[in-house]
Amino acid sequence: MKFIKSLYLNNFFFYVLLSIIGLFVCAYIFPNLYNAVWFGVLVLLTFLGLDILLLYLSRNGIEATRTVPEKLSNGDLNPISISIKNQYTFPILVKIIDEIPVQFQVRDFKIVKTIKASFQDDLKYELRPTERGEYHFGYLNIYVSSPLRLISRRFVFDHDQMVPTYPSYIQLRKYDLLAFSNNLHQYGIKKIRRIGHTMEFEQIKEYVQGDDLRTLNWKATAKKNSLMVNQFQDEKSQSVYMAIDKGRVMQMPFDGLSLLDYAINSTLVLSNVILKKQDKAGIFAFSKKVENRVFAEKRGSQMQKILETLYNIKTDFFESDYSRLYVDIKKNINQRSLIILYTNFETMDGLNRQLPYLKGIAKSHLLVVVFFQNTELNDIINKKTDTIQEVYDKVIAEKFMFEKRLIANELKKYGIHSVLTQPENLTLDAINKYLEIKARGIL
Repeated sequence: MKFIKSLYLNNFFFYVLLSIIGLFVCAYIFPNLYNAVWFGVLVLLTFLGLDILLLYLSRNGIEATRTVPEKLSNGDLNPISISIKNQYTFPILVKIIDEIPVQFQVRDFKIVKTIKASFQDDLKYELRPTERGEYHFGYLNIYVSSPLRLISRRFVFDHDQMVPTYPSYIQLRKYDLLAFSNNLHQYGIKKIRRIGHTMEFEQIKEYVQGDDLRTLNWKATAKKNSLMVNQFQDEKSQSVYMAIDKGRVMQMPFDGLSLLDYAINSTLVLSNVILKKQDKAGIFAFSKKVENRVFAEKRGSQMQKILETLYNIKTDFFESDYSRLYVDIKKNINQRSLIILYTNFETMDGLNRQLPYLKGIAKSHLLVVVFFQNTELNDIINKKTDTIQEVYDKVIAEKFMFEKRLIANELKKYGIHSVLTQPENLTLDAINKYLEIKARGIL
């Protein structure tokens, strides 16, 4: 029974079989062909038997393993490796059909490869998940054909392998050192001119070209008989909270990911930067109520705690209750902190409904509201118009884009900082804003 289940006839076999049937038809017209056709049938059966012997003589013709990361990175391309060792004494043709998790909706996955005799080959493909959670891989099916190509033998490996998909830790690694690089502008992170000297004193060091002459330490200069300057560092141990709106406004998709998942990925990267800058990072999410809370600390396990909390954020995309957010911040965050709020406002009316609560938060804390540009509107605005309908669509799109800028200006009027960004630039723009606030010492 196992033998029958693992044996598959290849297309080449059916082509040959159809040719022989055609010759049988011709043999009724030309009887002299009759014996030649039966000879062809005998040859086909002989080669079929030989092909079966070649593939089934060895009990374990191949060995194969699928290697996946311990966890997948949401929104990024994740490498999946398949290693195949050919234990036959002849080259084989393999057709690999991997049962990819149902979330990807891939129904035509196939890799065809020729592997030399007694040789191990490693194959790779990439998957890009667009939602957090558990991903289950099914069977790794490998169909092996000998040089005769008449039949295939099916081998099955690695059944039911579960891999969790976490917020984008690949982005976290990418931006890990950017906050301390001297070439931040190459990555889109701008340098911020420091205003005044509100930073903490760090050390006295020898002057090098480019140091601020206003920081010269004349007493140390007189003692060392060379120019010495005071070096300052950013103030440390300041509390920074990332507040994630997981309500209805964050359900909008962009490039497969919801705005909520973009905010979660950005929060993970920014938390790492904050901790590396010796500040305290904390997070919480809210919609109808405030939950998924991690209080701001800078202990060694803080990043792992934040990662696990972000992974477990779930929502039904209800309407967000900003009054609950205001009350919760007032009750639980007593020290003046930087609060970076990831949300989205499409109209001034939407902002005005929540503005009293944002103003209340801004009285006690430094509030930064991060919201999103609709990139599809940019496509409409930049598109050449040929019809009256397209002109109408363009005017409406420009109105909505203008309203986004009005929202940013309205927030600025009440001392609330804002970041208006495209989803793909969210992480960079959020880091930029944090570094700007640190450099200007306004927290």
